[in-house]
Amino acid sequence: MKKVWLWLLLCVLAAVVCIPMYFLIDGSLMGKGEVTEYLAPVMQNKNGFASFRLLPMYPTLRSYVELLLDSPEFFVMFWNSVKLTLLILAGQLVTGVPAAWGFARLRIPGKRMLFQLYVILMLMPFQVTMLSNYLTLDRLRLLDTHAAIILPAVFSTFPVFLMYRFFENIPESILESARVDGAGSWTIFRKIGVPLGSSGIVSAMVLGFLEYWNLIEQPLVFLKDKSLWPLSLYLPNIGLEEAGMAFVASVVTLIPSLLVFFAGGEYLEQGIAASAVKE
Repeated sequence: MKKVWLWLLLCVLAAVVCIPMYFLIDGSLMGKGEVTEYLAPVMQNKNGFASFRLLPMYPTLRSYVELLLDSPEFFVMFWNSVKLTLLILAGQLVTGVPAAWGFARLRIPGKRMLFQLYVILMLMPFQVTMLSNYLTLDRLRLLDTHAAIILPAVFSTFPVFLMYRFFENIPESILESARVDGAGSWTIFRKIGVPLGSSGIVSAMVLGFLEYWNLIEQPLVFLKDKSLWPLSLYLPNIGLEEAGMAFVASVVTLIPSLLVFFAGGEYLEQGIAASAVKE
C-alpha cells in the first residue's frame, strides 16, 4: 500500500513539474490575438494577472510557419548554438579526458593539491571570473567572436572532475595486468581507461550539452554582434507582438535538450551520483 501512495505522490509531483511544458506547447498553438489577450497584463503592465486556457480556443500552426519559414535570423542563431555547443564539447573531450586520466591514475608530484585547485575553480561562478576573462579575451582580440565563448568553456574544470571519479574507480589490478603484458601508458589509457570510463565521459558530455545549449551570460558579455548570438538569446528579445513565436521558439529549443537527455539519461544519473561522492 505504501508503494501505491508513493507512486501516486511521484505522479502528482511529475505532473506539477510538467505543467510549464504543457502551457508552453499550449501557447505555441494559440493565435496571436489569444496569446496577446492572456499575456497583456504582464507584458504591457496592465492591471490583473496573466491567464491561460487548458486548450486553445482556435488551435493554429501559424506561429510555427512564421518561425520556421519566415524567420531566417532564428536559423542563424540555431546554427550558432549548434556550432558553439559541438565545438565546446569536442574541445572538452580533447583536453578533459587526458586531464582526468592524469589526475586519477598517474603519479604526479603535487597532484592532490592541483586537483583541489581544480575543484575550487569549479566552484567559482562566472560572475567572479567575468572581468578577468573579459580583459584576457580583449588582449587576445577574441571579443565579439565565437572563440571568446568556446575557449574558456573548453578548459572548464567540471567535466574533468566528473570523469576523474570514473577513472579513479577502475581497479588497479586491471591496469597492473596490462603493464605486466607490456602495455604502455598510452595503450592503457586508450584501450582500458577510455572504454571503462566511457560512462563518465558520456555523462560529462550530456551535462555539458544541457549547460552550453542554454548559455546566456557569456554571450551577452562577450558578443556584441547579434549575428553571432546563440539561440538562447533569441527569446529575451521577443516582445508581446511576437509572443506566439516565442512559445514556438521555446518548443524548438527544448527539443534537442530532451533528445539528449533521454538518450543519455542513464549516464546522466551515473554522473550525478559520481559527482556527489566525497573523495
